[in-house]
Amino acid sequence: MRGVLQRMRDLLRLFVTGHAQRVWHAVRERLYSNGGSLGLRRDLAVPFPAPAAKLPIQVRPLAPEDDLSFLDVDQPGLAADQVFARLGQQRILQSGLATCYVAIGPEGKPCYMQWLIPSSENDRVRTFFGNLYPQLGPDEVLLEGAYTPEAHRGQGIMASAMAQIAQQAAHSGARWAITFVDEGNTPSLKGCERAGFAPYLRRVEMYRAFYRVIAFVQLLTSAFPGDR
Repeated sequence: MRGVLQRMRDLLRLFVTGHAQRVWHAVRERLYSNGGSLGLRRDLAVPFPAPAAKLPIQVRPLAPEDDLSFLDVDQPGLAADQVFARLGQQRILQSGLATCYVAIGPEGKPCYMQWLIPSSENDRVRTFFGNLYPQLGPDEVLLEGAYTPEAHRGQGIMASAMAQIAQQAAHSGARWAITFVDEGNTPSLKGCERAGFAPYLRRVEMYRAFYRVIAFVQLLTSAFPGDR
């Protein structure tokens, strides 16, 4: 319920700041829509060198003093989708989910963020995301909330940082790192591929009158869209 109320609050904020069309789009999707995402995973027992980004980065847990001004929704000139994405990141920050990692760029500020969520957080994941993700096994972790600020996109940061964040889970004994990406989001899918992830599951998402139905379908092959 808390997650629903936060989303309603964010939609109201979009509306009052002049982004009514984006609000209507979100409402229309929840009235009736069909969608799909790919579930991807990486076997952490198999060594995988993180690809280099175009600038040096250091991956570590988010610190209280880190500058997250790139999530400011009051910045002038933002498009509706930019505000919507930033509000989503703020909701995850407020959810209490552990642990958020960041990639620190040469200027000492975060240039990427993503959560590495262990199976001990299953209840919190269910409370915040509902039925959007499968129950994590004791040897699984979920990577969620990947976000690269606009100024740092196109520099290979996601693939490099994501590969390094996933490797953190291996140190705690996890075998599998999983993540989900909208199947139409080609840049993110390619970033996951470069980070060592391969498709293994398809998530079918349907909304009917604000009721969400989720189904998970095992894939027979691990090819990315367009590889065949």
